[in-house]
Amino acid sequence: MQVKRKLSEIKELLQATSYTEHNLEEIYTETVCGADLLSDVLAFTKEKTLLLSGLIHPQVIRTAEMLDLAGVVFVRGKIPSQEMIDLAKTKNIPILSTAYPMFESCGLLYKLGLGGNFLEEK
Repeated sequence: MQVKRKLSEIKELLQATSYTEHNLEEIYTETVCGADLLSDVLAFTKEKTLLLSGLIHPQVIRTAEMLDLAGVVFVRGKIPSQEMIDLAKTKNIPILSTAYPMFESCGLLYKLGLGGNFLEEK
């Protein structure tokens, strides 16, 4: 059973650094998507999902905005550029970074009770 989790819990679990000034206690998600192909994110991700990615590019923030995602966590110790941080602040999108690789990050979040973002056929 999927549960809603605060981004503050996720930040702590992943030992992540936050690059925006959002109150992570007030932002929730129940689904996670781990992807580096933004076309897959656009095609298969639903709103309020947390995106995990190793792709460091402003287009990640624009994609998160388009889909109304809960936030973005950069994996493998990737650090967003100041341009990306400024864009995320402007678009009101929380961004974090963790040293964990994608596989371990997804596994930890799955163990926390978060599910995938599988979109069921209509």
